Amino acid sequence: MTYIDGTLCAVKTADKETYKEYAEDVGAVFKEYGALNIVDCWGDDIPDGKMNSFNSAVMREPNETVVFSWIAWPSKAVRDAAWEKVMKDPRVQRDMPFDGARLIYGGFDVLADV
Repeated sequence: MTYIDGTLCAVKTADKETYKEYAEDVGAVFKEYGALNIVDCWGDDIPDGKMNSFNSAVMREPNETVVFSWIAWPSKAVRDAAWEKVMKDPRVQRDMPFDGARLIYGGFDVLADV
């Protein structure tokens, strides 16, 4: 069954192209280790919520944009094995174009795929 890693982060709006290059480079590494699909989405219509929102979740600053991303894996076992290799891969050991302390991430079992 497909397994999904999801992330949410804030990126300086001026660094959009830098983030895109980073996502493409790191995404290629994930695909080498078994990822089926990687999607990075640049925030376009993200309203502030009354209690919570994507903006507040990542403590977005006025000069930042929210990025929502996911990686699809064929299974959790493939994902677990790949993450170990990805974290040791020198192509991934580089500065991230976002504040990693405000990155939100998690792994998800697919419940519905319509």
